[in-house]
Amino acid sequence: MAMVEIDGTLLAYDLVGEHGGKPWVLTPGGRFPKDTPGLRELAEALAAHGKQVLIWDRPNCGASDVSFTGESESAMQADRLAGLLRHLEMAPAVIFGGSGGSRISLLTAARHPDVATALGMVWISGGVYGLLSLATHYCGESIRAAWQDGMQGVIELPEWAEVLERNPRNRDLFLALEPREFVATLERWMLAYVPDADSPVPGLSNAECAKVTAPTLIFRSGESDPHHTRATSERLHEVIPGSTLVEPPWPDTEWKQRGIAAREEGAGLFVRWPLLAPQLLEHLG
Repeated sequence: MAMVEIDGTLLAYDLVGEHGGKPWVLTPGGRFPKDTPGLRELAEALAAHGKQVLIWDRPNCGASDVSFTGESESAMQADRLAGLLRHLEMAPAVIFGGSGGSRISLLTAARHPDVATALGMVWISGGVYGLLSLATHYCGESIRAAWQDGMQGVIELPEWAEVLERNPRNRDLFLALEPREFVATLERWMLAYVPDADSPVPGLSNAECAKVTAPTLIFRSGESDPHHTRATSERLHEVIPGSTLVEPPWPDTEWKQRGIAAREEGAGLFVRWPLLAPQLLEHLG
C-alpha cells in the first residue's frame, strides 16, 4: 500500500498491473476500502489484459484520512480522485465504480473531464427511498453523536472504527473539528441526497450530465433493487449523450442476494464484480 497527500488529505492506494498499461481506476460503494472482496480481483482481471489499475481508499474510507470539506462527500471524493490520477500521471483514465462509487466516478468525469477517457457505472444509487436512506446512513448518527457528545461521541461510533484503526491520525483529525461546524457540514451533505426530478444522481443536474463527453457504459439496475433503481440507470442513459446501456452478467436479484450473503455469511457486496470484466473490456477497453 502506498500513501500520498492530495489537497491536504492522505490517500491510500495500490496499483495493479504493469506500468505503462492503459490506466483504469476502480471505486467501490459505501465506505468500503480498496481491499473489499471483489475489487482487487476485478483489477487483476483487467490487468491481465494489459491495463494498469488504480484501487484506492477514498477520504473517510479504509486507511485514508477523513475529510469534511466540499459541498457533498461525493464531490469532495471526486475532486481527490482527480488529483490522485494527475499526481500518479494516470490521467486520463477509464473510470469505473459501483453504488456510491458510480456516483463518485460520474462526478469525477463531469467535474474534471480531462482525467476521464471513458466512464463505467453499475448499481447507481437513486429513488426516493434509496437516496434518503443514504442521507441517514452516511450522516445521521454522526450528527446525533456530535450534538449529544461532541466529537468524542463521533469517534466512538462503530461506523468510524475502521478508519480510526487503519489510520490512527484520524482520531486527531476528528477531535480537531468544532462540533457545530461538523454538524453543519454533514447537514449540507445530507441535502445533496434530497430527491430532485432535475437531478438523476446527487450533485449533478440533467444539464450537467448532458455535458459528460467521456464514452459511458451503464449497467442496467435490477427491477428488484430499491437502492439503485432501474429508473435511475435508464434515466442516466437518456441524459448522457451516446452512453451505452447493457444488461449486467447476473440475475435481477443480485443486489438482494449479495446483501443477504453479506449479513449471513460475511461475504462482500462486490465479490462478483470480476464478472463485469468482459463487458468492461469490450466497451471501454
